[in-house]
Amino acid sequence: MGGSSTAGISGAWPRDAAPRALAWQVPDPRRMLQLGLAAAWLFDAVLQFQPFMFSSGFANQMIASTAPGNPSVVAHGILWSAREIAAHSSLANASFCTIQLLLALGIAWRPTVKAALAASVVWSLGVWWIGEGLGEVLTGTASPLTGAPGAVIIYALLAVLLWPHEGELRSGDFVAARPLGVLPARLVWLTLWASLAALALQPANRGAGDLAVRIRVMAMGEPHWLGALERSAAGLVAGRGLETSVAFAVVLGLIAVGVFGPPRVVRIVVGAAIVVAAAIWVVGEGFGGVFAGPATDPNSGAPLILLALAYWPLSRIGVAAVAGGDVGAAAPARLLGAAGPGDGAGSVGMGEGFLGSTGSGA
Repeated sequence: MGGSSTAGISGAWPRDAAPRALAWQVPDPRRMLQLGLAAAWLFDAVLQFQPFMFSSGFANQMIASTAPGNPSVVAHGILWSAREIAAHSSLANASFCTIQLLLALGIAWRPTVKAALAASVVWSLGVWWIGEGLGEVLTGTASPLTGAPGAVIIYALLAVLLWPHEGELRSGDFVAARPLGVLPARLVWLTLWASLAALALQPANRGAGDLAVRIRVMAMGEPHWLGALERSAAGLVAGRGLETSVAFAVVLGLIAVGVFGPPRVVRIVVGAAIVVAAAIWVVGEGFGGVFAGPATDPNSGAPLILLALAYWPLSRIGVAAVAGGDVGAAAPARLLGAAGPGDGAGSVGMGEGFLGSTGSGA
């Protein structure tokens, strides 16, 4: 009886079931970054579910506060939206939560990734205006140390740079080059980091105590360990606002132009960008203030790290393995940050909707 049962099970099991299961592999670098963007939207949705966000205080205290200092056309749009949201606070915030949750799920699910990425660009631009006051970049007081140009505009850039497109890659190219091409992607990087350098040099950031005050303000309400770290950083730059701003701008400027170097140099530059973004996120932004009270996103430091990873140059071995269609060879290469045309074409199996690399769509 045991033998006939085993035979029956063996006969009923699809012959290619084992190969299909074994065909699943770690998502390629672009897919991993897309999932990182999906996680960012999911985290934003979770933060939006905080009770305070369902009150009129969210509109009156958080949204309306981004209007001062902006041009009148920008400020009027923010204030009008704040009034409307405050009048229907519960319904409005429930809508915001739902939209961000759907964006996260849409980017994570391969069949809807293109539609979700496109929708995320539109939503990001709206939030950047109404919710972040264009990152305060037009107010003359914005600082990259405390969140400029805003998290959601970086989300929008990521959606464009991670757009599913099977553009050809060569050794030394990077994920962000696939939809736009190498030169346009480098120009996006140059524009972003050069803008951060320019913001660091604004008069409002060059005063002797300006940076120290900004950091101390961010430390308010933080857990003791994080507040102590931020207050120590504030003490280091106290009275050295001009010198610190100039040095910060020089570092950001070098990062901006460094992407045009050879792959070995670009890896150093991208690594430096990740370190700088992490320092901004921890010291200047206090992890987006998520430990201090109501926050709507992790601020700009975290998405800057994600964006920098999209510019990490790929290895020759990884590109050749993927281009040659050798799934077994491509999988470990992907773990080292390699991708190429095809992205695992032909592989199917477990998790292909959300995680698996099939070479189509994402």
